[in-house]
Amino acid sequence: MDSDHDRSSADGGKDAWPQVLNRSAEVRDTLGAIPADQAVTTPSTSSSAVPSSAAALSPTPSSPVPDPSVTGRGIAGLSTPYQVVAALALSLIGLLACTQVAMVFLHVAPSNTLTKEHGKTIDRWIYPEFEQNWKLFAPNPLQQNVAVHVRAEVVDADGRRTTRWMNLTHEDAKGIRGNLFPSHVDQNELRRGWDFYVNSHDSENRPNGLRGDLSERYVRRIAMLRLSERDYGGTIERIQLRSATSAVAPPPWSTEKISTRPVYRVLPWWTVTPDDLPEHAAEQSRDAARAEADQ
Repeated sequence: MDSDHDRSSADGGKDAWPQVLNRSAEVRDTLGAIPADQAVTTPSTSSSAVPSSAAALSPTPSSPVPDPSVTGRGIAGLSTPYQVVAALALSLIGLLACTQVAMVFLHVAPSNTLTKEHGKTIDRWIYPEFEQNWKLFAPNPLQQNVAVHVRAEVVDADGRRTTRWMNLTHEDAKGIRGNLFPSHVDQNELRRGWDFYVNSHDSENRPNGLRGDLSERYVRRIAMLRLSERDYGGTIERIQLRSATSAVAPPPWSTEKISTRPVYRVLPWWTVTPDDLPEHAAEQSRDAARAEADQ
């Protein structure tokens, strides 16, 4: 050994084991990570043992780790029997929720064909656990058709005559049907004006407050505004209004029997005054009255 060491020094300091010291850094790092209890091949062994020891130091492949995204999540990650059970359970919960919403809706809705036919079933479902103390609509939605009619007493050269009833509500309806942008006047002026009059008068057409006279003048002006659009060949001296109220007919599949005959509420005759005429007609009437007074 001493002679070998001296010979190596005499040869210029070359190492006796170049194949071990000249390994790559990756192999050296791997060798440094080997535990101390593992035996290392001694220099007395042949150089053919070095590659076998390096192969032994290479890491062994581990078992593959399953990807969680591949196995599925939620119901998709369950087996087929459990998926069937989960689907049935969700369907049952959805059905119960829809039934509950429908029963509560029918319970708080105004009286209709369904509630009259299945009222006991709805009550058995609602009471006592799901009792409701409110209603969906207040007041109940309209279940009647109300039409306002007007006729006039006209004085002309042949004397005095009364016109036929004119359906003002029908005239408004013609302007609304088929119109993508109906007029606010056609939709609400007459309807709200008549509601204003009915709510401020009793069944005998007597005003029940200060708003009674105001509502009467408002309805008279609406009527004269509509009549002024027609030429009756004379002067309108008096007008009369009435309402025709009829119930909405039940659907064909309903067994409910409702009379659709109209019920009339006839107002007294009103004498037309200049304030009842449209604005331009009122000014002309005042001017004519002043001219006659000056004469």
